[in-house]
Amino acid sequence: MERRTRTHRGALVLLLAGGMLLTGCGGGGTTSETSADKATGSGGPRGGQPVPAAPSAAPEQQEDGAQRKEDGDAREVAPPDYLSTFALDVDTASYGYARRMLGEGRLPAPDTVRPEEFVNSFRQGYQRPKDNGFSVTVDGTKAAAGAGDWSLVRVGLATGTADDSGERPPAALTFVVDISGSMAEPGRLDLAKKSLGILTDELRDDDSVSLVTFSGEAETRLKMTRLGGNRTEIRDAVDELEPADSTNVAAGVERGYEEAVKGHRKGANNRVVLLSDALANTGETDADAILERIGDARKEYGITLFGVGVGSDYGDALMERLTNKGDGNTTYIGDETQARKVFVDQLPAHVQLRARDAKAQVAFDRKTVQQFRLIGYENRKVADEDFRDDSVDGGEVGPGHTVTALYAVRLRDGASGHVATATVRWLDPKTREAHEETGSVETGAVDGKLWDGENSRLQVTAVAAYFADILRGGDLPGTPALGELARQARKLAASTEDSSVEKLATAIEQADRIKGGGDEPQGGGGEGEVG
Repeated sequence: MERRTRTHRGALVLLLAGGMLLTGCGGGGTTSETSADKATGSGGPRGGQPVPAAPSAAPEQQEDGAQRKEDGDAREVAPPDYLSTFALDVDTASYGYARRMLGEGRLPAPDTVRPEEFVNSFRQGYQRPKDNGFSVTVDGTKAAAGAGDWSLVRVGLATGTADDSGERPPAALTFVVDISGSMAEPGRLDLAKKSLGILTDELRDDDSVSLVTFSGEAETRLKMTRLGGNRTEIRDAVDELEPADSTNVAAGVERGYEEAVKGHRKGANNRVVLLSDALANTGETDADAILERIGDARKEYGITLFGVGVGSDYGDALMERLTNKGDGNTTYIGDETQARKVFVDQLPAHVQLRARDAKAQVAFDRKTVQQFRLIGYENRKVADEDFRDDSVDGGEVGPGHTVTALYAVRLRDGASGHVATATVRWLDPKTREAHEETGSVETGAVDGKLWDGENSRLQVTAVAAYFADILRGGDLPGTPALGELARQARKLAASTEDSSVEKLATAIEQADRIKGGGDEPQGGGGEGEVG
């Protein structure tokens, strides 16, 4: 069946109520459930409840969060939606590009800021699963003083790390390198060449690579070649790359997939690695049209796409769309240190797969939850009824990855008991068998204070989410001013001894100097999901 992608259209678009969203310590339980039998669609996110069907027509919205359908003079009021469904996303490019922009004294464009990619750029400390599936951790915190009745609920998903012995299937990688004129600037083609050199050194003898370049046209520089005994030939091919003229991304991607199909290795991890500033100006420039050209290669051969962005002027939207719809992920590198992090420290996560078409669904308990809002993932939302439809596209996740979803949650007065149950569903990359894992959280686990809590990783997550929301002009209730956010980040950097948190604090301080703070977010009332 041809894969379909549908966005959730039943979400209620409401204003957030006044209050404060913050993060602190808390705990969550994790239960596992293998779901070979759930591939039929039986069961639901909690207690065997089925996922409700979406309304057939877009309902009129009311202030209390209910939905009104009109049929002549008859009106039916539907209850608020308490399900949230999205495709997993392990991208981090948005945060990397924002840091680059801030370092140059500029604020990133709001439409390039994706909170989930800020959050997923940091270690979370989730317990890893013992097998090849996912662990599910759900925790949270009560909002800080003066924030009203808002809380933050964190849904954390983690895959197991790569085998310490280095055992993995061989990789068959096709490098597709942008050599257009814009890549001549420092930090672009020179960094791409360094990155490929680093990757060539890290790959094993039984791995293989091919090399395609593109400017106005695409050219195959190296057919699929085993690393063993051929590293010098591969390095020479990379060293010879020089910038040319225009940027025909479509030609490069299409040729890259052609070479990937020719060099396809059964049982290997077959992947196209696109290194570009993604500033397409020649040929087809629409991501969906580009992907349509290589659709057969993706579906028949299971070839995935890994996008590596470079450059201070960067086509973020095109690269992100290509990788989201191309069964892959994207990152951004601004210097050689980041290149080594991606191609050395994180190499297994980028050349292996642990899960295909992974989706998450969070079912909030309407008895305890009045409102909730998913922070980010706007372009990864999935219709609730498509959660167990495995023809609907999800996310591809490698070993050692963590995926975090943060929710602003407003509990009802006097709420006690179950708050939410999170379920992750994925397909085994080899067998395509469906599996599921669940975790839940109670009100007692979301009543801690943010900055006084002991869970420093949860606090870092909150700082990253707040920072992203400020940069894109969001309205999360209770968002601290940039100066306060920077102070908290500095404290966390010291307590965690984590250099990545130190860099986060620096980025916030840079934004504060450029931006000078912002208005306090406004809020509203209602029930159910707010957008």
